[in-house]
Amino acid sequence: MVTAGVRSRWRLSAAALTGVAVLATGCALVLNGASGDAVRGPTLAAALVPSAPPAGSPAPVGTGAAKVAASAQTAPASDPALALQADFVKVVKAVRPSVVEITTSSGLGSGVVFDTRGDIVTNAHVVGSDTTFTVTFADGRRASAALVGTYPPDDLAVIRAQGAGKIRPAQFGDSSTAQAGTIVMAIGNPLGLSSSVTEGIVSFNGRAVDEGNGTVLADMVQTSAAINPGNSGGALANLSGKVIGVPTLAASAGAAAAPGLGFAIPSNTVKLIVPQLVAQGKVTKAGRAALGVSVTDGYDFSGAAIGALLTAVRPGGPAAQAGLVAGDLVVSLAGQPTPTASALQSVLATLKPGAKVTVKAVKVDGSQLSAVVVLGDLAQI
Repeated sequence: MVTAGVRSRWRLSAAALTGVAVLATGCALVLNGASGDAVRGPTLAAALVPSAPPAGSPAPVGTGAAKVAASAQTAPASDPALALQADFVKVVKAVRPSVVEITTSSGLGSGVVFDTRGDIVTNAHVVGSDTTFTVTFADGRRASAALVGTYPPDDLAVIRAQGAGKIRPAQFGDSSTAQAGTIVMAIGNPLGLSSSVTEGIVSFNGRAVDEGNGTVLADMVQTSAAINPGNSGGALANLSGKVIGVPTLAASAGAAAAPGLGFAIPSNTVKLIVPQLVAQGKVTKAGRAALGVSVTDGYDFSGAAIGALLTAVRPGGPAAQAGLVAGDLVVSLAGQPTPTASALQSVLATLKPGAKVTVKAVKVDGSQLSAVVVLGDLAQI
């Protein structure tokens, strides 16, 4: 399990841009005393303009996309580096039109067009408590959008753009096929720089990530592609041009960001949750295991964490059927120790509804309990 430390929010002031000093703890860009236009204002723009070449130096053959296109067209078929470059360009052209910028009342994030009706998938922490948004498409068009539904346990949300005209939905692939070493590209709007692209590899597939707020995200795709402020809700695509993840957060080491440690919600989770939100505005099948309990950390007299203390048990739920009640201390589940509430959630994140596992607990009266429990579905408990 990885602990992300802080809820995936990034904070940035307009003044911070001039010093190029940004402290990162998440993936959604939050503006302090600055509008979205200020983020894309002259100070940052000037920093991105290349300096003129030294006097007497040869003139460049081309710039930007023109150079890339020219090199791709002239690349010998036997040159693997240029062939890979051409693949990168192809992926960006295929996926970038489906990635949008989402402006909320408190900041910026990204989203991915899910269907031709204007439904856009993003992170629940990007939309926050807002119900209306402004969406900017890759070609510069803007549209108003309204909230369709959110599912915080998987940090997913859907908004619907209104009157957007012709839009291109992304193709969502099978995230279970991603392996360590798979080349991926993160496409989003970091720091308000629309349609930005970073690249890397899949470092691990199936990581449980603790957001540090009681939420543990399951089966996350870990990537070395830079996940920067504003990337939340964007696309993590493979070289086939398929979206295999939705970038959500970056790990932190204390107060500083940990470079090369980003995490994306797997596309298979997106394909399970989003259609339910689109159809009914809520989730009735999460595909995630649950005990039907509320928990907090339990401590001994020395202050050491010794188990997940049950503060509430849902009547008729899996835990209740196993004989657990409020006040019991769960010390292991499925053979894995659960010294904290977070540890219990992390074990559950690796299991599936319907699984029969052994739960061990210390009862309120001090007796020991070992029972088989049939796990339920998180959305139904």
